[in-house]
Amino acid sequence: MEVKIFNTQDVQDFLRVASGLEQEGGNPRVKQIIHRVLSDLYKAIEDLNITSDEYWAGVAYLNQLGANQEAGLLSPGLGFDHYLDMRMDAEDAALGIENATPRTIEGPLYVAGAPESVGYARMDDGSDPNGHTLILHGTIFDADGKPLPNAKVEIWHANTKGFYSHFDPTGEQQAFNMRRSIITDENGQYRVRTILPAGYGCPPEGPTQQLLNQLGRHGNRPAHIHYFVSADGHRKLTTQINVAGDPYTYDDFAYATREGLVVDAVEHTDPEAIKANDVEGPFAEMVFDLKLTRLVDGVDNQVVDRPRLAV
Repeated sequence: MEVKIFNTQDVQDFLRVASGLEQEGGNPRVKQIIHRVLSDLYKAIEDLNITSDEYWAGVAYLNQLGANQEAGLLSPGLGFDHYLDMRMDAEDAALGIENATPRTIEGPLYVAGAPESVGYARMDDGSDPNGHTLILHGTIFDADGKPLPNAKVEIWHANTKGFYSHFDPTGEQQAFNMRRSIITDENGQYRVRTILPAGYGCPPEGPTQQLLNQLGRHGNRPAHIHYFVSADGHRKLTTQINVAGDPYTYDDFAYATREGLVVDAVEHTDPEAIKANDVEGPFAEMVFDLKLTRLVDGVDNQVVDRPRLAV
């Protein structure tokens, strides 16, 4: 039997009580958000005739999601991270701000405190037996299109198994493996030696993949490399590049692929290039330049304050 009670005064009054709107203490913004979320969920229960069994299955799922620490993985998988980027894009468009380098999602695997160097860094520790050397470099440009010295370029990525240091279930990686902060040189350039990363998939038995299975979706990401770039007088840029040719480049479960962020990995085998780059054999090269944007009335209106691992 289907009943309709959401719009009754009893339910509307109860929503206000449950949200704390009738109480003097607490946080008004939290009350506002909880009232809206509860209202939407109550309405969904009524509109979709969600049963008690289905509701409690959802509660059990949330418990499992938290126990597995996968909320930060499910968030991009359901498009929340990309939607927030779309909102920031729309805000920039309304302000007349053009982003020459597109933003895209941060993901859940950043770690603060990576070793810092000027101009150049070796990111990998040489322990990955399947690692193929990658030389990644580029120039950071300011809002006027001029090379920007002293910009901070934070880079992190996975190994050839798709695992990140500090989150590697095998325990094989040392702290801060393939995580570095590079301060651009006097020409605004950064350069790193690392290895080509692999893409990864959600844990196959985890709650994120379980839900994706119910949606008929895969949980795979293409090979990619994350960036934070910050500099005085400019907004912090959060972005990532995808390695061109990966089968999931344009089918990323996290919806992070954007035009301008797909970069070719060019292979070099000639002895002169090998010698010039001080590597031991054939290597890949990726070139990625980034352009920052000015602060808005002296404020970085796109910086995101969120919980992050710090070591």
